[in-house]
Amino acid sequence: MRDFIEYMRTEKRKAKNTLIAYERDLTAFEKYLRSRGTDGLDNCTEADAIAYVIELGSENKSKATINRKVSAIRTFYDYAISRGNRTDNPFARIKSARGDKRQIDYLSVEDAAKLMDLPDDSRKGIRDKALLEFMYGTGARVTEVVRLRFEDVNLRMGFVTLKDANDESRIVPLGRYARAALQKYFDEVYDLMKNDSHTDEDFVFINFRGEPLTRQGIWKILKDYGGMIGAGSRMTPQILRDTFAVHILQNGGDLKTLQELMGFEDMSVGIAYLAVTDIHVKDVYRKTHPRA
Repeated sequence: MRDFIEYMRTEKRKAKNTLIAYERDLTAFEKYLRSRGTDGLDNCTEADAIAYVIELGSENKSKATINRKVSAIRTFYDYAISRGNRTDNPFARIKSARGDKRQIDYLSVEDAAKLMDLPDDSRKGIRDKALLEFMYGTGARVTEVVRLRFEDVNLRMGFVTLKDANDESRIVPLGRYARAALQKYFDEVYDLMKNDSHTDEDFVFINFRGEPLTRQGIWKILKDYGGMIGAGSRMTPQILRDTFAVHILQNGGDLKTLQELMGFEDMSVGIAYLAVTDIHVKDVYRKTHPRA
């Protein structure tokens, strides 16, 4: 740390107050690391970095303060890399906070189950059941749902390839509920809706004219069913994606796995989900522990 401060003073010609702030921020972070059992700045991991940002947020630090601290620490690790003391920067993927945080809205496990049970056994209901189970079961973006083709779905092996608007893809497991709903949709409904046998190039989710469902069409379907559980105005494709994420974390999933499943690169997205989960855990603790 001393070498870094001296470098910032002599090479970068930083003002005295800036140098004091750097040293204060790094000292505070080092103290935090030791409280977590991490032996100093040199052994910091990305998990430590994420936990620290969450900790700062829980202390109601302003965005400006958090951004300054993160920037100082990130600069320190860039310096360590340039000197050959590290090969990675644990803060590299943590972006600065911008504006107000997006509010994470999600369904409870009970409401999600009610939503999945709403579609009936009509052709529309079977298709809608497959759509709802697929979105909740994979955390797919609405763009990825719209672009999904038969060649992307492997029901036998239980996985699906999701492709975003930039044609970047990732492979996501298909749970048994989503697989069963898709199988029923493919076997009993799809060819009747399309009025033809399907091919590998066909889009999976279609309307009754045999055309691919649009983003707007999916939004309308979700709002109609959301209204039946009292969540009509809230129900969007994003709420199902957020519900997927929060339920995984609430049941013991880790952030790295969630990142791979959902395909987000900005770790601040994962931090937002962790923060929601942390609030949930604290709320349960307060309500259930006799000495909370």
